[in-house]
Amino acid sequence: MTRKFNPVAFTPGPVTFITTIVYAALLVPLLVVHLVVPQAPSPSSTTGVNLTEAWLDLQILSNGFHPYNSRRNAEVRDWLLGRVEGILSDNSASFSTSRQAYLEHESNSSAIVFDDLRSNLTISSNTFGGPGLTTYFEGNNIIVYIRGSNDPEGAFWHEKKVKGPGGVLVNAHYDSVPAGYGATDDGMGVVSILQLIRFYTTQGNQPKKGLVALLNNGEEDYLNGARAFALHPISNFPRAFLNLEGAGAGGRAALFRSTDAEVTRYYRGTPSPQANVIMGDAFQQGFVRSQTDYIIFNGDLGMRGLDVAFFDPRARYHTSQDDTRHTSIDSLWHMLSAGLHTTSGLTSDSEATFESGKGSHGVWFDVLGDSFVLFRLHSLFAVSVTLLVVAPLAVATAGAFASKAGKFYLFSFAESIHQANGDQSVSLGGFRGFFRFPFIFFIPTAVLVGLAFLVTKFNPFVAYSSPYAIWSMMLSAWLFMAWFLSKASDFVRPSAFHRAYSWLWMFVIFWALLVAFTVYEDRLGIASGYFIVWYFLVISLATFISFLEQFRLETKQAYAARHQEEANEHLGEARGSGNRRPGSNAGSNRLSLPAGTDDEGVEEDGEEATESTSLLRTPKTTTFANYTSSIHDHDRDTDSSIETKHPSAYEYEQDWSRYLPSWLWIVQFLIVAPITVLIVGQIGLQLVTASYQTLADGSSPLVVYLIIAVFSVLILAPIAPFLHRLTYHVPTFLLLVAVGTLVYNLIAFPFSSNNRLKLYFVQRVDLDTDLNEVGLSGIEGSYLEDVVHSLPSAAGRNVSKHESSRRDLVEYVWEGIPPRFGYNSWLSFNATRLNSTNEARFIIRGLNTRNCKLLFDEPISDFNVHGSAVDPRFTKMPDSGSKEIRLWTRKYGDTLTVDAKWAVSEEKHVGRERRSGKVVCLWNDDGHGHIEALEEVRRFAPTWVAVANLGNGLVEASKAFTV
Repeated sequence: MTRKFNPVAFTPGPVTFITTIVYAALLVPLLVVHLVVPQAPSPSSTTGVNLTEAWLDLQILSNGFHPYNSRRNAEVRDWLLGRVEGILSDNSASFSTSRQAYLEHESNSSAIVFDDLRSNLTISSNTFGGPGLTTYFEGNNIIVYIRGSNDPEGAFWHEKKVKGPGGVLVNAHYDSVPAGYGATDDGMGVVSILQLIRFYTTQGNQPKKGLVALLNNGEEDYLNGARAFALHPISNFPRAFLNLEGAGAGGRAALFRSTDAEVTRYYRGTPSPQANVIMGDAFQQGFVRSQTDYIIFNGDLGMRGLDVAFFDPRARYHTSQDDTRHTSIDSLWHMLSAGLHTTSGLTSDSEATFESGKGSHGVWFDVLGDSFVLFRLHSLFAVSVTLLVVAPLAVATAGAFASKAGKFYLFSFAESIHQANGDQSVSLGGFRGFFRFPFIFFIPTAVLVGLAFLVTKFNPFVAYSSPYAIWSMMLSAWLFMAWFLSKASDFVRPSAFHRAYSWLWMFVIFWALLVAFTVYEDRLGIASGYFIVWYFLVISLATFISFLEQFRLETKQAYAARHQEEANEHLGEARGSGNRRPGSNAGSNRLSLPAGTDDEGVEEDGEEATESTSLLRTPKTTTFANYTSSIHDHDRDTDSSIETKHPSAYEYEQDWSRYLPSWLWIVQFLIVAPITVLIVGQIGLQLVTASYQTLADGSSPLVVYLIIAVFSVLILAPIAPFLHRLTYHVPTFLLLVAVGTLVYNLIAFPFSSNNRLKLYFVQRVDLDTDLNEVGLSGIEGSYLEDVVHSLPSAAGRNVSKHESSRRDLVEYVWEGIPPRFGYNSWLSFNATRLNSTNEARFIIRGLNTRNCKLLFDEPISDFNVHGSAVDPRFTKMPDSGSKEIRLWTRKYGDTLTVDAKWAVSEEKHVGRERRSGKVVCLWNDDGHGHIEALEEVRRFAPTWVAVANLGNGLVEASKAFTV
C-alpha cells in the first residue's frame, strides 16, 4: 500500500506551496489597496453633494498659479466668494454677506458669509535660538457660518467666551505656491468645503452644531491665513476642527494626525479610510519638517481636531504637475467623503465632548483601506504590560507542565535509565538547533543593511523613481539568504526543534522590543509601537504552541527505554551476523558518524556533539533529490511504497519526533503571518511612500533604504521558522530577482518625467547696483550642476556654489537674464531716524506686489506697523529680537509705515548707534513670461526636472539702507 499524501504535512511540498500562496494572497491586496484609489460613486448617489460640480470647480480654481502675492489670487478669491453665494442661493438658504463681525440685525440667518477684509496680524517666531523673525499680515479670508439647530440665536460670536458645546471648523487654504497650480494643495480641500456648504444648507441636512467653513488665504506663507482667522470673533465658537490639506499631489487622502482618541472616533466609518498614528508621531517628534494649519487651530486656539491630507506622489507637490491632469475625481471623492463623514459626526455630537482642553491619546490605523481601528493609548499600554508579564509566564508554565509530565525535550541532552548492569544514558538531542536562528536571522539582516549602504554609496536617489525595485531587492535578498542558511544548518544538523527554537528566539527578540516601546508609550506618549504589540502577541501564541506540542511525545523515560531495548536487539543481530547496524537513534546527521562516536551523536566520553563539532564524517554518496545519502542509508526503512504501521521521524531528525503533529506548523503560520504581514506591510508602504521623494528636499537616502530593510525583515520574519522545509525553486527565483534588482538599483537613472527632481528657483535683483543673479537650489551632486551648465545664460559664466536657504541643499548662483519689464521703479522707500533716538521710520511702497520685507544686519527690539493690531495670544517680538520683518498687504502698491526700535548697546549712547540692512520686495506674477530667467530654466532644463520656488517670491528686488 502507498503512503497517504498529507497536504498540510510539514514537508517541503506543502510548506512551499502554502507559504507561497499565503504570502501572495497577502502582498497583492496590500499593493492594490496602496496604489489604487477607490472609485468614486455615481454623481447622483449622495444627496446634497455634486461631485461633478466639485471637479469642474477644481479645474477652474487650479487654472493658473495663484499664490497670495499674485493677481490671479485676487481673481480666485472673487470667484470663490461668488461660488459660495451661488451655492447658498441654489439651496434657497437664507444668508447674508458682510465684512463686519457684528450682524445683530440679520443674526438669525441660516448662513452668514464673512468677507473678512479687517483681520490684521502681528506675530513673531524664533529661529533655533537666534534672533527671530516677525510678520505683519493683512488677512482676506472667506468665512461661512452655517447655523446649527442647537446653536444660540443672534450674533452670539461677539461674546468674549461663547457658551455651550461650541461648533465645528472645517478649513482649507485657497492660495497656491508661486510655481504650482495647487490642485491638491489645496484645491481639493477648497472644493470639498464648497460641497460641504452645499450639503449642510440643503433642506433636511442642517447640522446640530454650527459649522464654520474657513477658506483661508496665506497658508503657504507661514500659515498666516489661519493665524488671521484667530482675530475674527467667530473663531471663539468652534471647539473641534477638520483641516483638509495636500502634502502630495493625488492618491488617497490620509488621516495625518489627530489631537486625541475622542475626536478621532468621528473619522471611523469613513469610506475607504487611510490612516496611521505613526504619521502623527512623526510630526510630534519633529521628523516631519513642514507644518499645516493644524498647529494653529490646536496649538494657538486650543481646538481639538484632525488633519486629513494627500501625501503621494511627493515629486509633484508644489510643482506645475500639481494639476487636474495628474490627479483624479476618485482622489477628490476620497477627500470629500472623509470630510463629509467626519463633519457629520462632529456636528452631531450632542455631548460636551470638546469642552475640556485635552482628550486622551489615541492609537489608530486602517486595515487594507476597508476598516478603521481605534483605541486609547492607555489601553495599548495596559495590553503591552500584560503581555510582557503573561506571555513569558504562559510559555514557562507550558514548559513546566511538560517537564512534570516527563515530556520536555527542549534543551534536553540525554535521559538516564536504570538497568541491572548500571545506569545508561540515552541521547535525546533536544538541544540541537538552538543556536542557529540568530545566524539565520541576523546575517541576512546585516546583508540588507550592507545593501542599503551600497546603494546609498553608488546610486543614492534611485528610490526617487523606483522604490519597488528597492523593496524587491531587499525582500528577495533576505529570503534567499535566510533560506540558504536554514537549509545548510538543517543539512548538517537536522533538528525537529528547528521551528520551536526559531519561535523561542523571536519571542525573546520581540519581548525586548516590546519593553522598549512600552517605555516610549508611557514616557513620551508615542503610539507607533502598536504593531510590535500585535507582533509579539502572535509570536507568543506560536511559541506556546511549540511548547504544547511536546505533550504529543512519549515520555523521555519511555523513549529512552524503548531506544535502549531496540539498541540491544540491533546489537544482538549485529553480533550474530558479524556486521554493525546502527539502531534507531535520537537523530543522526545527514553525514554519517565518525569512528569514536556512537549512534546517537554522542562522543565516547559522553559529551554530545554540538553545532561546533567537526563536520568530517565517513564517506557518503550524493543524490540530487536527497542532497546526501549515508552509506548506512540502506538500513533505514524509507520505502514510500510500504505503509508503515507507526509514524517515522522526518529524514534525519531525532527519532522521538515521529510523534510530533505534522500539521501544527500551518496553525502557527496562519496565526502569525496574516496579521503581521498586513499590519507591518501597510506601515512600511506608507512610511516609504511618505519619505522616498523627500530626497529632493535633502532628506537622507540611507534612512529610506534602512526603513525598507527593516520592514522587509519584519514582513518575512513569520516564514523564517519554516524556511528549512522550502524547496529550492522559490528561493532560486528570488536570488535571480535580488541580483537583477541590485544591478538595476546601482545603474538606473533615478529621475523621470513622472518623478521629476525638484530644483528651487529664485532671482535676486539689487536695485542699487543693477546686479541680477539667478539661483537654483537642489541636492548636492552632478544632477544640479549639469542642469545649471545646460542653461544658455550660465554657459561660460562664473557660477558660484554656496549653502542654500533651504536646509540640506546647495545653491548655484550666476548672473542671469533680467526680467522683461523695467524694474528700476519696482521699489521705493524712505528711512529716517526719529528725533535722535534708537528708532527709525520706514515708508515702503512696492509696485505690483503685496509682499515686502525689512532685513536688518543687527537685531531690533521692537517695531510697529501703523494701523496694525496686536493679539496677546501671539508674541509680537521674540526676546532675542528680530532681524527680519515680513510685510503682507491686501492691496497692490499699498504704502506701509513701519517704526523700528533697537536697544542701546553697552558703552553706546542713545541716537548714536546706527542700523543697516535692506528693503526687499517680492514678485510672483510670471504668467506672461515676465520672468525670463524662470522661463529659460523651464525651457532648457531636462524633462526630469521640476522647478519650484525657493522662497515666497520668484523675484526679489532690494535696496540697501543705513539709519
